[in-house]
Amino acid sequence: MNPELKEKILAVMQFGIDREESTGFFRVALGLYYLSSLMTKETLDFDKLDSEFNRFIYHTIGKGHSITSILQYMSGEKVVQVVESRRFLKAFGEYCTEVPLENIPFLLGLNLGVAKDISRIDVRGPVADYIERQRQLREAADAK
Repeated sequence: MNPELKEKILAVMQFGIDREESTGFFRVALGLYYLSSLMTKETLDFDKLDSEFNRFIYHTIGKGHSITSILQYMSGEKVVQVVESRRFLKAFGEYCTEVPLENIPFLLGLNLGVAKDISRIDVRGPVADYIERQRQLREAADAK
């Protein structure tokens, strides 16, 4: 993780109105960057990648958190509150231009798919509903 990326994620975090919301903004911004970094044809060194992300997570929100816990958070109900927050979307869209806002549903779907494969959890629920709503909105907009 380069210093510029860290600054962007911290800038998004600052848009939260309290500690809980700021932490949610941090988790989602970081998780989206992590997931988007997986979308490459290059061979990834996951140990190195996860180590870099985990170090940044530890220094920012403390022990007990990791990229694994961030991705778990992103497959739960609380992520929907963040990705539907106007403040988050404005901040993420302004600071994190490498990950277009329209990619958020795809990246959340990717995360759900991985979570299903690893833990065999049922992916139906608030995140899947959010992804479906976004698909319907996109199709309606494309039909105009």
